[in-house]
Amino acid sequence: MSQRRRGRPSAHQDLRQLQGQDVDMDDDFNITQTQTPSQVQKNLAKHSPTQVSLKVGEVVQYLLIRDQKKLPIKRADIVKNVVKEYKDVYLEIFRRAKEALLEVFGFQLEEIDAKNHVYVLINRLDRVEGDGLKVDDNTPKLGLLTVILSLIFMKGNTAKEAAIWESLRRLRIDPGERHDDFGDVKKLVTDEFVKQKYLEYNKIPHTDPPEYEFRWGPRAFKETSKMKILEFVSMVQQKDPKSWVTQYKDAQEPASSQSQGLSPSQGTRR
Repeated sequence: MSQRRRGRPSAHQDLRQLQGQDVDMDDDFNITQTQTPSQVQKNLAKHSPTQVSLKVGEVVQYLLIRDQKKLPIKRADIVKNVVKEYKDVYLEIFRRAKEALLEVFGFQLEEIDAKNHVYVLINRLDRVEGDGLKVDDNTPKLGLLTVILSLIFMKGNTAKEAAIWESLRRLRIDPGERHDDFGDVKKLVTDEFVKQKYLEYNKIPHTDPPEYEFRWGPRAFKETSKMKILEFVSMVQQKDPKSWVTQYKDAQEPASSQSQGLSPSQGTRR
């Protein structure tokens, strides 16, 4: 395979490469130059606050997943793959995402290349033994698992398989395609995470063709909590955890109560 010639491509080359894609981007280096704080505030008025919050959540999830190999993350990739049509408020979305990563996960997003805007996630928390998800000490998969646990909890402790796959597709993770980092995503989620007891994967009774749903597994309750997950979602969406009345009440229940009765007595594991 021939190597790409090093050096910065011209603006015309950039535009040709982006034609036909779902993102119409300016040169990445222009983002900060054209987005003053006052301009960002004006641009925010053009977008739904709810949609902006959802974008913040997608950026946080994307960064957690992309960090699983501890490789640098390019701002251009964040804009291209996640922010997309909200690039005119990128700085605000990025600010909120950084805050959520630090406050909830203890991850500091550090810029290691100011010219090309390349970042890495640095763990700022001193974890104690038994604190936090481990995924059998395979931390590269932590981000993906956290995203899935969040989706399940916010959907009322159960989430249909189709809903999980659709959410992951928005993060450019398609269960029908082999992922560069995770390999067979569907097998990872429905087999490996299930065997590790982080997830339960059950057939929904009386469905034809068969449909399946996900719930938290017993190990998830041991290594994290619903309140921690709710705090994560609240930080991302800049809302008080109490805004979600049902979830907040659920998260306040004793851990032993939370984990009881979650697995339907019917439901057959695949």
